[in-house]
Amino acid sequence: MKKSTPLERVYLGVGSNLGNREIFLERAQGLLKKLPEVRFVRSSSVIETQPVGGPPQGKFLNTVWEIETSFSPEELKAHLQTIETELGRKRTIRNAPREIDLDILFYGDRIVKEKGLEIPHPRLHERFFVLNPLSEIAPQKIHPQRRKTVKELLEKL
Repeated sequence: MKKSTPLERVYLGVGSNLGNREIFLERAQGLLKKLPEVRFVRSSSVIETQPVGGPPQGKFLNTVWEIETSFSPEELKAHLQTIETELGRKRTIRNAPREIDLDILFYGDRIVKEKGLEIPHPRLHERFFVLNPLSEIAPQKIHPQRRKTVKELLEKL
């Protein structure tokens, strides 16, 4: 009998600023829920925010999703990128407008630094559009490198 892989608690930053933003958030969540190795736990409220960096562009809808998964961080990232591509995202210039953006914020308490994958997300502590919704569902989550709670990081902004 195959030994089951334990589930890790993961927080995903989600954003959209092209097209029908609400529909892109809903469709991305639906595709994520179809993955057998993912259990959707909950979502924060959706907030509208100004874009940070990149060319001039429209406002984002942002939210944070809490999931549990048996995927490795690398496998999860690959699945998230597949969802982004399926929903029409094309990677052009950095911080360009996009139909959907799915970022791994935290993967348990792991610290991952690989080419193309850094967990915790390297700029989450600087971003209101991440910390505000994240603090709604995980205010006491401790950043494993900064040793502060999400709530403390938000208050420091």
